[in-house]
Amino acid sequence: MSSRSLREARRKLAVLVGLTAVALLSGLPAATVAALALTGLAVPVAVVLAGGRPRDLLPFRSIRSSGLGHTQEQGERFVT
Repeated sequence: MSSRSLREARRKLAVLVGLTAVALLSGLPAATVAALALTGLAVPVAVVLAGGRPRDLLPFRSIRSSGLGHTQEQGERFVT
């Protein structure tokens, strides 16, 4: 899956989760809430069918803990 497709899938999932929460909190009929929730659950399934992993839908987190992108060992060597 391309990064653009994942970005779109993430956005769709976030919108559907938000709409489901609003529908639930505002007291819309159960059928509406269920339809939104099931549509939201279909997004990870579509990602898997397209060759991605559901984990790809999680927000991107940088592996680097320091601003320079050094490994822990490199960072310790640079400390004086």
